[in-house]
Amino acid sequence: MNNDVITIVSGLPRSGTSMMMQMLAAGGMPILCDNRRAADEDNPRGYYEFDRVKLLKQEASWLPDAKGKAVKIISELLKHLPPDYSYQVIFMQRRLEEILASQQEMLIRRGRFAGEGDAGMADLFYQHLTRVHAWLKKQSSFDLLYVDYGAIIANPMEQATLISRFLGGTMVIEDMAGAVDPSLHRQRY
Repeated sequence: MNNDVITIVSGLPRSGTSMMMQMLAAGGMPILCDNRRAADEDNPRGYYEFDRVKLLKQEASWLPDAKGKAVKIISELLKHLPPDYSYQVIFMQRRLEEILASQQEMLIRRGRFAGEGDAGMADLFYQHLTRVHAWLKKQSSFDLLYVDYGAIIANPMEQATLISRFLGGTMVIEDMAGAVDPSLHRQRY
């Protein structure tokens, strides 16, 4: 781990970012989160969020506190990170069908109308990801690792090893892999 680098866990909502934060915490990486969003049925192990991230477009004065730590930032906000820091980005990927099903289930649990817009939402997500990936490739202050949610579920040790290498090889791989709970992979396609 490099104490001058900010490790970012990113991706679409419901792509496995909370699971990745759990893995990093278990593996020994300090985490920047405020625990304001409590664990619930959708994320029984917690969300690992830092509320000030939501205001990244307006202010980033908290970024020095993130050096040497991992912080979760949804993909839409990455473009607001100032280029004068060094970032290691772990970008979570998950099948869009699973993301949409997970979001639908979460909305239903919260008593909100889920609607029938999966095809349109999938297209919007695809377009968004295409733009974000193209933008990330152009950023010299970003090192990037794409991690597949399904691959972590299928082989947590292998994926934890790859992630640890990306982060400098200092993580406790067995603990990272042990943080993965396959029973929480509830939407499968």
